[in-house]
Parts: sequence; C-alpha cells; structure tokens
Amino acid sequence: MNPERIVITGMGICSCIGDNVQETFTHLSQGKSGLSTIELLDTLHQDHIKVGEVKHTNEALTNILDIPKENSYSRTSLLGILALREAIKNASLDEESLHSLGLIMASSVGGMDMTERYFYDYATNIPARRYITSHNIGEITQQMASYFGIKGFVTSLSTACSSSANAIITAANLIRTGRARTLAVGGADALSKFTINGFNALMILSDKEATPFDEHRKGLNLGEAGAFLILEAESEALKHGRKILAQLSGWGNANDAYHQTASSEDGEGAFLAIEKALHCSGLSPKDIDYINAHGTATVNNDLSESRALIRIFSEEQMPDLSSTKPFTGHTLAVASAVEAIISILSIEKEMIFPNLNFQTPMKEVNIKPVTVLKQKPIQHVLSNSFGFGGNCSALIFSKYLS
Repeated sequence: MNPERIVITGMGICSCIGDNVQETFTHLSQGKSGLSTIELLDTLHQDHIKVGEVKHTNEALTNILDIPKENSYSRTSLLGILALREAIKNASLDEESLHSLGLIMASSVGGMDMTERYFYDYATNIPARRYITSHNIGEITQQMASYFGIKGFVTSLSTACSSSANAIITAANLIRTGRARTLAVGGADALSKFTINGFNALMILSDKEATPFDEHRKGLNLGEAGAFLILEAESEALKHGRKILAQLSGWGNANDAYHQTASSEDGEGAFLAIEKALHCSGLSPKDIDYINAHGTATVNNDLSESRALIRIFSEEQMPDLSSTKPFTGHTLAVASAVEAIISILSIEKEMIFPNLNFQTPMKEVNIKPVTVLKQKPIQHVLSNSFGFGGNCSALIFSKYLS
C-alpha cells in the first residue's frame, strides 16, 4: 500500500519583500530586492551592512495583530503570527479546525531581540522582566499557539539555518505515521544584535547585496521573516474541499559533522540529504526542473553546495538553479520555509526567479544560475537548506496531480 500523499493547502509569509504571498510574488517576478541598510535596530553596524529588514516597528506589528500594548511578545513572535495568520486564512481553516491543528515552529533567535535589549536593565526595570521567558523558542511557539487557539500537537525545533526544513520533515513524518492530519509548519526569526555581531565575527557578512555562486562573492545579508505552510494528509484536504497548492513529495536530512560553521569541501552532507530526498520521492535527478539553492553567497557554502549538486546531477545535466536570498536576505531558521513558499510559487506560476547580482562564474566549477526571470513548466523543485554543525536538509515540492 502506497503511503498517503502530503499536500500543502495554505501559505503565509512576511519578509522584507512583502507582508503576504501576493506582495512576495510581485517582488520576485519584478526582480525587486528588499535589502537595505538597518533602520529599526540600534547597532554599530547600522550603516555598514545590507539586511533584509521588515519595515514595521514592533508597535506597528502589535497594532496590525490587535495585540494589547502591554505584552511579552518578541519581534519573532509578531512576525510569526502575521505569517501564520495568512496561512490559516489561505487554507480556509475554521475555528474547529484550529482546535485540532498542530504547530511546529522553527527559530534560531527566539525572543532574543527583546531579551538582549533589556539584559542590563532587569535588576531595576521590573516591567521589562516580562520578556525574560520569551527568550526561549518554546515560549515563542506557545505564544503563537495561544494567539490562534491551537490545541493540537505543538512543538519547537532549532537546527540553525535548516530549522524550518526540519520542521517540515517532522510534520511529514507525523502525517505519514498517522499521528497528525493537519499541521501548521514553518518558522520566524527577527534581526538582533547577537546574530549580526556573531556573523560579523565569522567575517561572512557583506556590505553589499549578496552575489550567490559568483566568483567574487563576499558574504551573506542577514534577514528577518515569518513563513508558514499548512501541511495535510491528502484525504484530509479533499474531505474539507481545500484547494491543494502543491505536494511535498520528498525530503532528506543528513549531517556530515564536518565543522561547527563550515560545510565540507565535497558537500557530503548536502549530497546525502539530496540523495535521501530523491529516494523518498521516487524521482530521479533528471526529473528535477528547478533547484532553489541554499546559496548564501559565502565562499565556503556556495562551492560546497555546487560540488554536492554536481555529484547528484553532473555539470552537463544540471537543472536550472538560483538562490533567492538576494531578495530576502538569509533569514536563518525560517529560510527553508521562505524558500518552500518561493518554490511552490515557481510551480504555480511556472516561473524561475532570478539569482540576482550574479556576474562571474566560480573558477572551480562550471555552474551558472538563472539570472533573469524564466518562464517554463515546472513539475518538481528541489529546495536546499544547510545549517551550522553540518545539519543539511533537502525538500522536493511537486505539482499536485489529482
């Protein structure tokens, strides 16, 4: 007996290129990056780096979401709630469905944007202490579940930059094994001093807009976002008459344990994750129409990912590929969910969104990403996400055929 198919029935996103899916698609299709200098975060690097910043203050987000002025929500929570609200509406989930809905939330930053702000004031600023518990990612997840009245399976996950891919994999396994029928899955991360200073210390932040897969790439642009998908067992979606946007047809995770922050030179972890995703889907490399690459524009990652892709596809038979991080910045834990939505938009709209800023191919490999908007029928998209510590994940999204 074939396992039941897993389908996507809702999507929601908030990032520097839009507060919703439609705005996101408009920016992608018009080739408009959302990268800018920092406006809302007080940091020494304010004018020196480019980031993907959502141009709403916390106060504005609180008003948009009708949350009381006095609250303990971090920016991560607010971005996550905004994205999840759209996904729930997009999937037409009613109040009864929300009670049984599960939530798998991924984050790296958690509530750090608030706890770092008040860290030195807690001894004397008693009202600020309400943010202390929101430092924990689990508290962010619980705030989101409480906001929507979600009472199903609720958990959190953090594996650096592959976090929301692994959240999607966790959801898929829960559905496949009959432990859940409908799950909201994705993540949220806000810009914070801690992450900016941390990536700056690693010397992988760029003062210009990122140039993935380019010989002269200088580093990444950090970003912030919330992004969620509604995953369901196919029979559940059909029973409720929901519109099916795409199918999650394959997934894989591997860890080559090569280094705390660097990818292995031959891309072993990435290679194994992609190989597992293909095996899970029953597809062969030639079936993949487009690769939404991890493509961080760091010297190490892009070459490592390229070598993994060559091992799977060969240089001669490489599918169309691009990194969409020059649009959004690298949104850390939520990057996988952001790029999952972009991958599904590629299938829906039959478009490959360009790898912005690319000019010169890497001398070590013969890989050239798509640099202009390309129209073509797309059946299967491979979306890659690789995290610190070697935690590599790959997802395959496919056109839904009833």
